Amino acid sequence: MTGKKKKALKLALLILFFIIAQTSLMLACTGIQLIGQDGTVVRGRTNEWGDFNMHSQAVVYPRGLPFQGLTPDGKNGIQWQTEFGFVAFQAAESVTMDGLNEQGLSVGAFLHKGFAQYNEYDPEYAGVSLSAVDIVTYILSNFSSIDELKTGLEKIRVVPVVDPVIGIAWPGHLMASDKNGHCVVIEFIDGQIKITDNPVGVITNNPTFDWHLTNLRNYGFISNEAFDPVNWGELEITPLAGGSGMLGLPGDFTSPSRFVRAVIFSQFSRETTGGYDTVKELFRILDNFNVGPHSAEGSEGNAGDRMPSATQWTVANDTANLVIYYHTMYNRRVRKIDLKQIDFINGKKTTIPLDKETKEDIEDVTTDLK
Repeated sequence: MTGKKKKALKLALLILFFIIAQTSLMLACTGIQLIGQDGTVVRGRTNEWGDFNMHSQAVVYPRGLPFQGLTPDGKNGIQWQTEFGFVAFQAAESVTMDGLNEQGLSVGAFLHKGFAQYNEYDPEYAGVSLSAVDIVTYILSNFSSIDELKTGLEKIRVVPVVDPVIGIAWPGHLMASDKNGHCVVIEFIDGQIKITDNPVGVITNNPTFDWHLTNLRNYGFISNEAFDPVNWGELEITPLAGGSGMLGLPGDFTSPSRFVRAVIFSQFSRETTGGYDTVKELFRILDNFNVGPHSAEGSEGNAGDRMPSATQWTVANDTANLVIYYHTMYNRRVRKIDLKQIDFINGKKTTIPLDKETKEDIEDVTTDLK
């Protein structure tokens, strides 16, 4: 494929991504945080899109890289340089969805259509303004902890920059974690940045985070233990099978149901020692949220690539050991990116696809049985 054709393909994918996002309610992404016995904080998430391969990639951003926020007037927003190097996951080769910086701060973006309301743009404040698609990069570039994030975001304005293709500003909200276990949800409500401590370490999509927390009160009876036998008249009611403690758990893939399941699965997760042991438990939980290619938002659009799953990738950020782990819809083999091995001082911006080849890494052990 020629360079000209590759550029045309990239542009077509990006346009298609935004067009379908405009007609969809939300992406069915789910994010959770787990903490190991040694204090290791691991934040991870699924990334769903049901219609076409988003051709996601990992991007290394070194220190000192210049950025400028986007405003409705053009690229005249806030200017900054990368204080902390970081690695980000991008979808459709331009939309930064997730990342971890060298100080152990990680953040993920989730669609929040119909609820994200950005600050009205005022040219007088252009120098402290940026768009919603800049916010993940801004956070990872500038802050080393949640405390710094809370203070730093008070100084900026996130403004609605209308994308010429979809006709609206990109609607999102965020979940961020640091290596000390602090976790917050960042929303854009009534033109203001609202930062809420996240006591359950979970995020999905619509509606607002406080609504999801209130909704949990409908499920406080759920346990991971089988219920005790009870007599109804002369009939003894006993558990029919294992897992009866989870009776009543919502099983659909709407955002409210996924939020409840993610909280309960996290609360009843096994104890882990930390590091990769905690990462494995996070992957096990997030496997419950894998979505088929025709069940996620976007699957009603263009035929696109024929994919094995709408859960295109799942990522786990080990904020203590500074390692990103991930697997994809094409290859369930876990791969890792060790930030400690990256030169963020003298290095350069580098990009790699999440899948070098879109096929499963299968080991044939038949000969071992002969």
